[in-house]
Amino acid sequence: MKKKLILLGIVLLLIASVQAQVHYGIKGGLNLGKYAYENNIMKDDVRMKPSFYVTGYADLSVAPRFSIQPGISLQGKGSRMENDTEGNSSSISKHIISIEVPINALYYIPTGTRGAIFVGAGPYVGYAISGKHRAKWSGIDNEGVDNEGADINGSISRDIDFSGDDKEMKRFEAGVNFLIGYKLSNGFLINAGYGLGLTNLSTISLLPDYSNRVLSFGVGFQF
Repeated sequence: MKKKLILLGIVLLLIASVQAQVHYGIKGGLNLGKYAYENNIMKDDVRMKPSFYVTGYADLSVAPRFSIQPGISLQGKGSRMENDTEGNSSSISKHIISIEVPINALYYIPTGTRGAIFVGAGPYVGYAISGKHRAKWSGIDNEGVDNEGADINGSISRDIDFSGDDKEMKRFEAGVNFLIGYKLSNGFLINAGYGLGLTNLSTISLLPDYSNRVLSFGVGFQF
C-alpha cells in the first residue's frame, strides 16, 4: 500500500508539471489527533490530542479549475487516553512531530469574483523526527497506612524509541489526506482536513494495531 501511494503521488506530480502555472502558498493551524485501534479496542478511552501543523506547498494549475499541490509539512500528531475508575484516574498521551510530504489534487468551484470553494484528496508519506510519551495518575492506595488509604499521584515523561531493541512505534507512515476549504481572490484561504493513516504504527506484538487519525483546521495564504 505504501509503495502504491508513493507511485501515485509521483505520477500526479509528473502530470502536473507539464505546462503548469505555478503558485506558492503556506498554511497552518490546529491538529486534533487520535489513534484508531484494531477492532475498536479501547475506543471508549481514546481522546483527541491537540497539536499543530505548518505546510508549505506549490500549487500547479493544470486546468482552469484543477490543481496539483505537492508540499512539505511539519505535523504534530499523537493521541491521548483517559481512564477514571473508582476514584483512580490516569491519563496517557503520545506527542509525535513528523515531517510529511503530501501530494494533493484539488478542484475549485468558483463563487463569483470573491473566491472559490475547493475540495481535494491525495496521498502522503511521513517520517517521525521526535516523540514524547507522558503519563499522569492520581487516586487512593487502599493498602495505605492504617488501612485508611493514602493519596497517590505521579507523572512520567520520556522520549519515544523509534529504533533499536526498545523500539516502541514505527517511524515511517503513509496515508491519505482529504481537504475542503475556501480561497479568496486575494489569496487568503481557510481550510479543514482529515488525515487517514494507513500504516500500522505498532511494533509490539502484545499490543493491538493502531494508526493515525487527524482532524485539522487552519488558515493560509497563496501567492
